[in-house]
Amino acid sequence: MADFVQLWVYLSTTPLFGLTATLVTYLLVQAGHERVGRAAWANPVLWSVVVIGCVLLATKTPYPTYFAGAQFVHVLLGPAVVALGWPLWLRRHEMRRRGVALVIAALAGGSAAAASAVAMGLAFGMPADVVRSLAPKSVTAPVAMGIAEQIGGVPALAAVFAVLTGMAGALSARWLFNALGFTDWAVRGFALGTTSHGIGAARALQVNDEAGAYAGIALGLQVVLAALLMPLVFRLIAG
Repeated sequence: MADFVQLWVYLSTTPLFGLTATLVTYLLVQAGHERVGRAAWANPVLWSVVVIGCVLLATKTPYPTYFAGAQFVHVLLGPAVVALGWPLWLRRHEMRRRGVALVIAALAGGSAAAASAVAMGLAFGMPADVVRSLAPKSVTAPVAMGIAEQIGGVPALAAVFAVLTGMAGALSARWLFNALGFTDWAVRGFALGTTSHGIGAARALQVNDEAGAYAGIALGLQVVLAALLMPLVFRLIAG
């Protein structure tokens, strides 16, 4: 017991605490995810956030102290998003044939996602900066933060909305697609990547390679289209 206390005291005062907590939590949650057959409700991202949040509250650890170590994992988010392009590369010839249709679908889906989020924010009387932070919720978190900063939103809040959106899509997509009668894996993957970015694309890739490939291209298209068009649209609206 004394050894454990000494280890805790050491870890809690160094960046190793955040890094160790993140890795151990994810490994345990991932093992549980495998044990239940990769069920959507056992999404590792969701439960990792819950567990780490509880640990920080129980130990009264400030978030900056935790992030001092967790940032070493955070920097891998970019390469992880890029890695989603591998299934896409394997189907590059098929993608070329459908290029125009995919761009139009991504533009329509992304526009609907952003417009509905803004409309909901306005309907509930949210402050302007919160509404602007909601707009890029269907874009992967790092890009959503950059867009929010450009359009007058709050980057940290945009990241929270993006993560919540991704989790919601990963958890509910299968039941929603089944209810709507969508059986084509390409359609499922593209829709999930369009609305739920990296978290949704990762879930699609777990379920089916074709779904993962189309989720990856939807994710990439959303990043490009949102980064180019969303700031322009908000500037035009602002006059």
